[in-house]
Order: sequence, then C-alpha cells, then structure tokens
Amino acid sequence: MMARATAPTTLLGLLQAIPAERTAVIAPEQDIRLTYGDVRKQVQAIAEMLAAAGVHRGDRVGLALPNGVPHILTFLAASVAGTAAPLNPAYKEDEFKFYLEDTNARVLLLPPDGIDEARKAAGDRVPILTVDMDAAGTVTLGGVTGARPVTMPDVEDVALILHTSGSTGRPKRVPLSHANLTISTGNVARSYALSPNDVSLCVMPLFHAHGLVASTLATLATSGTVVVPTSFNPLSFWRIVRDHRVTWYSAVPTIHQRLLSRVENGAPKPAGAENLRFIRSCGAALPPQMMHDLEEVFGAPVLEAYAMTEAAHQLSSNPLPPATRLPGSVGRSTDVKIGIMDAEGRHLAPGERGEVIISGSNVFRGYENNPDANATSFVGGWFRTGDQGFLDENGYLTLTGRLKEIVSIDQARGLRVRQDAGREPTKASTAAGAAVAQST
Repeated sequence: MMARATAPTTLLGLLQAIPAERTAVIAPEQDIRLTYGDVRKQVQAIAEMLAAAGVHRGDRVGLALPNGVPHILTFLAASVAGTAAPLNPAYKEDEFKFYLEDTNARVLLLPPDGIDEARKAAGDRVPILTVDMDAAGTVTLGGVTGARPVTMPDVEDVALILHTSGSTGRPKRVPLSHANLTISTGNVARSYALSPNDVSLCVMPLFHAHGLVASTLATLATSGTVVVPTSFNPLSFWRIVRDHRVTWYSAVPTIHQRLLSRVENGAPKPAGAENLRFIRSCGAALPPQMMHDLEEVFGAPVLEAYAMTEAAHQLSSNPLPPATRLPGSVGRSTDVKIGIMDAEGRHLAPGERGEVIISGSNVFRGYENNPDANATSFVGGWFRTGDQGFLDENGYLTLTGRLKEIVSIDQARGLRVRQDAGREPTKASTAAGAAVAQST
C-alpha cells in the first residue's frame, strides 16, 4: 500500500520547509555546492530578473542550456515568473525556430557562448538573456538591469511546457501545472522511499521530465542532494558516484549498457557501487538479461519504471526489495490509476491485452490548442496512452507493443527512429544516446 498522496503545491513550494543549511545541488566539474537556502534565494532573485525582462505569468521562457546548476535554477525561476519551456541544446536552427514560435517564447535563456543554432533562430524576434555562473555558484542573467517583484504562482498555473510527437509528426504541446509536477514528484519519491540521506546522480537531460522530475525534483522534495554533471561520461561516472556517495541514479538502457560494457568479466564491482540503494531504469524496455547483469555486476536492485510526458513522468515502477521485482514488467501503479481497455472501450480483466489507459492528478488535462488530439486521446475521464499491454493479477503491468507505430525525425541526432505513441522517453533516450556517443 502506497503512502498518502502528496498535496499539490508549487515547485518552489516543495523546497520551502527544508533546512537552509542542507546541501541541495552539487556540480562536480566546478566543485560547487549549493544549500537549500542558496537555491531558494537564487531562484527568487532570478525570477525577479525575468520579471524585470518583461516575463509575466503564463509567458513562456525558453531554455537551451546544458545540464548543471544554471539549468536547475533558471528552470525553477522560470516556473515562478512564467512558464519554463526547456529545449534540447542540440536542435538545429529550424527546430529552434519551430519551438520558439510554437510556444510564443517571451525570452530565450542561453549560455554566454555556444548553441549558435538557437541564436540564429532567435534572431531579432526573441530576446536572448545569457545565463552565467561564477566560481561560487551564483547564477546571473546578462542583459537584465534591476529586478521586479513577482507573485507566487497558483498550483494550477502552468509550470512547464514540453512537446510530444503525434502521428502526423507535428509535435503537440503538453502543459504541466505545478500541481501535476509536484504530485508526480511525490509519487516518485514514495516509490523509492527517498529521504534526506539520498544522493541522486542526474545523468539524463534536464530538458525532459526524466531528468527534471525523477532525478532532480523528487530528490529535492525529500531534502536529498542532486549531483548534476554537465553530461553523462562513463569514464568519470564511478568516480562521481564514489566521491559523492551517490545512493541511486536513473537512466535509459543505453546508458546502463555503456556502463556494463566497461566492466571486465570477473572484475570487482566499481568503487562507490556499494553505496547504491537501487538503480532505476526508464525510457525504453529493459531486457531481463540486462537487469540481471546490472544487479550481478553493480550489486544493487534494478527497478524498471514506465513514464510519459502527459503524466508528468512516472506511472508505474517495480518496487524496492523485499517486494517482487518482475523482469520484463514495468511494475505496479505508483498512485496512478492504470487500466486496460479494448477497442470498444470496455475495461479488461487481468491477463487480457489491450490499450493502457491512465487517470490521476499528475495527468495533464489536454494538449494545448489541439482539440482534435484531445477528442481522440481522452475517453470517460481516462487518457489513452497508445501503448498496448496487460495487468496481471497482482497489478504488475507488462507492455507488449504499440497500437500504431510512429516514425519521426529524432531532433537530437537527425536520424529516423521508431517512436512509441505513448511513452515519454523517446527524445530523452535518443539524446542520452547521443551524449553517450560523444563521451566515449
């Protein structure tokens, strides 16, 4: 039985009661540590800078930043002053143009150098604010003078805009409220019994919900510490785990495989692995043999989860020991209603295969300005994921395929890929794969 559900609050509200002196975020490359007091103070200051730059409630703040402290702080600040709209820094100019226009971005946040495709796309249409961080970890916005007070958002205000692709290939806007995100964050935290003793290593991109909600927000909401390198690097991964006593990490199977491939047969588990409470896998199907190998080599239970953007990330997960971990399954519901429906709209019994449908306070209310998609995506208060699967008699969900296959251009790598209709991870997974390729 899961613990009591989280009451909705704002993203900054998640952090308000945490002791100011506790360590919140570590940037290992820059040797920077920020306390919760630092985070709250900086987020408020950056939000007031955004307000001075003309950002109002509901305005979309584009972010194209690498992983790191500046991304986390500006994301939270954008959710306070307006609505955060994070973008993949690896997009091409035409892709940046589309997303900036589609979200009607009020400003675009970029690092002082690089990401030239975004600069060309913004042109003279979208003002660019440069995001810089000094040696002490203080983040500032270049091009902004002064500050303007901001009022705290309501729980139903849109905190985050992400995109998901549809069968036409045109991305759909997914508005996620503060309530959606904080409730989902609580679901993740309870699933893994996160506590102030936990240290997560964020290796997934922060422009997607996997890195934002699971690795970062769920950890911060429970007074833990997030270690956030600028990118995944298998050469430095275990050193970071060891030095910062990391207790868990979440990644796509691509990353898990890269870590496994660097361990020789019969070699002892890497130094630092003894601190891991669990390893989370999400974003694509985890082969049962890989699950076995991860547990055998790294000595920690592997928990496969199921997530999607429209649900503000997690829907289900295999549970922590001593409960059963079922290889090939994405586990049990994590405070989200999950059902199976046939083509006629009938709810099916355990063991019967059909479309996975979901309902819960973390699930969004509909695509933005897309009535046609909404008309076909919701039925009787349930959201249709587009995934096919079945529930067993113990409530474990197994995904068996897609109702229809979507082919799209992967915007991180420029390759044609098969994309799941209902799954969150495609963009994050492929971007992570690109990061792996670049770092090996």
